[in-house]
Amino acid sequence: MRINKPALAIVAASTFALAACSDQRSGTPGNVDAPGPGTPVVEAANHAADDTGRNVRDRSGETVTPLDQSNDPADIALTQRIRRGITADDSLSVEARNVKVIAQGGAVILRGPVKTETEKASIESLAKSAGASSVDSQLEIDRDGAPGAKE
Repeated sequence: MRINKPALAIVAASTFALAACSDQRSGTPGNVDAPGPGTPVVEAANHAADDTGRNVRDRSGETVTPLDQSNDPADIALTQRIRRGITADDSLSVEARNVKVIAQGGAVILRGPVKTETEKASIESLAKSAGASSVDSQLEIDRDGAPGAKE
């Protein structure tokens, strides 16, 4: 039997990497989410990563989400034009490039955080120029983790 040494080295390295991911504190393999006792928890500076309020709002059923996107070909094409325009704009932040675009009957709903008032205005304008009959902007300025903060 012939052994492929490079392949064996990859398998060995992968095995050791998986073993290193095992949570030694709880004995549960791969459980790296929960820190053990005495382990310091490091939070991101000046940014609350807790979106619980937004998630509850979205689960209520009263808020329009991307699952409410119309399957009408014209609405799909409209959403596609807006999304392409957003992703092509290099001046937009990562947050702004990930806003939700939902089209229903030619009307567009924009949801999500943006960094500045300028980004908000730019995305709203893009949606109008893409052919939306109306734009309901629910974009929130989210600078430094503070939703709704003004520029």
